[in-house]
Amino acid sequence: GEKITDKGIGNGISLIIMIGIVARLPHALLAEVNARFQTASGSAIMLILELALLFLVFMATIALVQAVRKVPVQYAKRIVGNKQYGGVRQYIPLKMNAANVMPIIFAQALMFIPALFTGTAFAAAFSSMTGFWYNFTLAVLVIAFTYFYTAIIINPQMMADDMKRNGGFIPGVKPGKQTVNYIDTIMTRITLPGSIFLAIVAILPALAMKFLGIQQAFAYFYGGTSLLIMVGVVLDTLKQIESYLLMRHYDGLMKTGRIQGRH
Repeated sequence: GEKITDKGIGNGISLIIMIGIVARLPHALLAEVNARFQTASGSAIMLILELALLFLVFMATIALVQAVRKVPVQYAKRIVGNKQYGGVRQYIPLKMNAANVMPIIFAQALMFIPALFTGTAFAAAFSSMTGFWYNFTLAVLVIAFTYFYTAIIINPQMMADDMKRNGGFIPGVKPGKQTVNYIDTIMTRITLPGSIFLAIVAILPALAMKFLGIQQAFAYFYGGTSLLIMVGVVLDTLKQIESYLLMRHYDGLMKTGRIQGRH
């Protein structure tokens, strides 16, 4: 994984994990096709409906991962000699899902705790992955951990200090405390729909198994950590490839073989 990171494109560990997830897709899809055509209630229409729903889930997840709120930042003009610096408007991209897949990982880890109380009604209520209380608690934990993790990785105070140090300000907002409150308010507002959508993604596999009768192996691709890791890693890798191409760093892509770099 570290060699892929050093010599290749993208995060090597994430690529290995993503490939391990994708490698299970053909077998899971084949098992789902066999289950649909071998049962009396199965049909090709239901299978097509499942694939169309999976496509929509992928599109919605991509929209969640890429959704950003652009906060405009104006930089003051500075004239040094005969050159002018600053005076341009840039944007701070605040991601709707800044926590990414971590809230689901934390929430699923805590969902193993009820299993420790074997033989009790408390453990029985959380024993079924498709049960109401299991998925309701999982969704609530995902929302809570999304706010918690976002508050850790996003520091409005540091962002406001960096803007003030570089002569930048948000139009209509005074530098300092008001800028911190403004960024914090925006993050609170955009994290709410992001956390709710993330909670829906977390419980989608259970909903697919319970209401559509999808096999467990194939249902895992409808949500949870598998879906977010696949989408996130592929998008990050594509962005890095695009940045290499824009910077014309072809030597970093192909150092050997018949196709050589232009430098």
